[in-house]
Amino acid sequence: MILARLILGLLTLAPMTGYDLKRHFDASIGHVWNADKAQIYRTLGQLVETGMAVVKVVPQENYPDRKEHHITDAGRGALRAWLNAEPDAEPAREPFLGRIFFAGELERDAVVLLLQERRARVAAQLEDYRGQRAELGDLEGFDRRAYLMAATLERSIGHAESELRWLRQVERNLP
Repeated sequence: MILARLILGLLTLAPMTGYDLKRHFDASIGHVWNADKAQIYRTLGQLVETGMAVVKVVPQENYPDRKEHHITDAGRGALRAWLNAEPDAEPAREPFLGRIFFAGELERDAVVLLLQERRARVAAQLEDYRGQRAELGDLEGFDRRAYLMAATLERSIGHAESELRWLRQVERNLP
């Protein structure tokens, strides 16, 4: 359900093909939700089936026709209902933390390697997030929609910075 609502949100920005959605998803909201191409296309099909989106075929010269997805009034209503609903308690699902929880079964060097690999991955994510943030420039004068989109990126930056601090601390204090 959440993926469907996120796709509807992207469709409020502009009509998009499935390919466009995947590209925009990765470039904009990918820091808070992950979806592969198959999930996006499957969810798009469900949105069309339930009347929350429609497909309009746009002819193109020398290329296959574009199949643009447009949000419908029903889709806007579903998106607004989700946005206005009480926030759900989100169950924690952190596979890496599950591994660390039981990593006492490993030799110290293996745990250190696990922490270092995670730190490298998080550092790369942080660099990507900071690059996206730099492209946005100063938030002064942003409209509410753009400001809130940027604010989620700022939160992801803070989360990655916090995780890097924690990973260094765990490695430094590991018995």
